[in-house]
Amino acid sequence: MLQQRILARSAGIVTYGMTPPKRTHSSEKIAEIAAKQVQRLHGLDIDGLILYDVQDEQDRTGEERPFPFLPTLDPAQYSASYLQDLSMPRIIYRCVGNYSEAEFTDMLQRGEAGEAVVYVGASSRHQQVRLRLPEAYALSRRVNDGLPFGGVVIPERHLARRDEHERVADKIRSGCAFFVSQATFNVEATKDFLSDYYYYCREHELEMVPILINLAPCGSPKTIAFMKWLGISIPKWLENDLVHSHDILDKSIALSQQLFEELLDFGLEKGIPLGCSIESVSTRKVEIEASVELVSRVKRILDNRLGLGKR
Repeated sequence: MLQQRILARSAGIVTYGMTPPKRTHSSEKIAEIAAKQVQRLHGLDIDGLILYDVQDEQDRTGEERPFPFLPTLDPAQYSASYLQDLSMPRIIYRCVGNYSEAEFTDMLQRGEAGEAVVYVGASSRHQQVRLRLPEAYALSRRVNDGLPFGGVVIPERHLARRDEHERVADKIRSGCAFFVSQATFNVEATKDFLSDYYYYCREHELEMVPILINLAPCGSPKTIAFMKWLGISIPKWLENDLVHSHDILDKSIALSQQLFEELLDFGLEKGIPLGCSIESVSTRKVEIEASVELVSRVKRILDNRLGLGKR
């Protein structure tokens, strides 16, 4: 169903994203973490589970990282070895710069990508890479043409450069069948991007593909600092409301819900096939549980707007 909905350019696709455990954990600890994740996600009404391929991103900024970077397990291997009890389709992120052409080709031939994959490029122009996104797109089409692949969209980047819609359009022409945004807090930046995306595609007779708006609850000032380090744009008014709220996590869920409703209505009016991806950037239990609660709220919004019902 996930592949069908992506290729049909359907609105209302819902995914949940999470990062595999740290490589430094023992096998027993990894199994324990996986069991908790399976229990938490079991029965969740989503189209797919996203598993991230995490990179350091230290080259992107000179600011100190709020949390230390620790390499994580390979997402496809973690999925196959520890998440067998989850029946939902997988979307595997791949930082393509980590692979040579031969390694990337071998990975595609082994069919480790899940039902779909998101190819991620370098975090900055200073990062040394072994394979670039255009090369990865071409290899993916040639080696495994039946595998839908997507890309990352960053509405905040549109504020400065005003060309994110053109970058997305170029990637669609290269084969990208869907996009997942960076965690979204800036409504105006996202609306600006979606508007330019819509009018550009209409002018150039390019069929729009699904855009999954990423939502991530925030439960502490430290999480806010980490999100900002990642390049996520958090408007000052919203940060103030979160920091000075009686319950920052509850306020974050409410604001995320309002944000998604506003963006969904904006997109539906233009026929943009919007969906949603929810994650927790924190490993704190309360923030992870809040992200699962947000999935339920987003599902209710989509069911009301699109009449999807339980799939």
